[in-house]
Amino acid sequence: MKSDKSKSKDTNMVEMGFLDHLEELRWRLLKALFSIVIFMVLAFLFSDIFIDLLIKPSRMLQPDMKIQVLKIQGMLMLKFGVALIIGIVFSIPVIAYQFWAFVAPGLFPSERRWGPWLVLSVTLFFLAGILFAYFVIVPFSIKFLVAIGSAEVEKNISIDYYAKFVLQLLVASGIVFQMPVAAFLLTKMGLITPAFLRKSWRYAIIIILVFAAFITPPDPVSMLMMGLPLFFLYEFSILVSRVALKGEKRDSPEKPGKG
Repeated sequence: MKSDKSKSKDTNMVEMGFLDHLEELRWRLLKALFSIVIFMVLAFLFSDIFIDLLIKPSRMLQPDMKIQVLKIQGMLMLKFGVALIIGIVFSIPVIAYQFWAFVAPGLFPSERRWGPWLVLSVTLFFLAGILFAYFVIVPFSIKFLVAIGSAEVEKNISIDYYAKFVLQLLVASGIVFQMPVAAFLLTKMGLITPAFLRKSWRYAIIIILVFAAFITPPDPVSMLMMGLPLFFLYEFSILVSRVALKGEKRDSPEKPGKG
């Protein structure tokens, strides 16, 4: 005989048909897209401020390095690109909430209370990743990479390549910092355990380095700089998985036959 908790979940799952789920997904995606467009327009209006923030590390570390525009439409395309990235970043809470609102009806009541905390965690960890990259990874990478070379060679960098380099590091770091959130969700889903994460650390190192090389600009310095926080985040994810597992045991229904 099914428990009341199982019945509650089954009832929620059959309330909507397949086409209803598709319609619900479409509206959730449209709301997320609308948020991105709104923030993108606002970011474009203030794009000069964001571009100045991107260039600031180069001015502080390499005052002799010149950032140049090499195309007539270069600044316009750069503003569009920066505005798009800023629009997506500012929409992270909205995107996380829309995703949660879509899957929440199929969850147990005890599982639904994770929602606000997960949305908040995704947002805070993403911002933490961006700040870490901006104040640690980007300055170190610029200082190291630009210092390589001859003093006779002028340091003239295209603003397109420079902005792409910095933005890629910022976004990659924000994604990497989602590891604890992913560990929490996967543990709650029963796909991983703290013991599994601890046992698989050797394979995790290889995967971390490959992942860092994939999401960072094509240079070993950026890869290593991104790999270091990944190791610490992996250890922190084991702790998060342990906490999630304890919560799962506490929230699980009593086994049949117990009085």
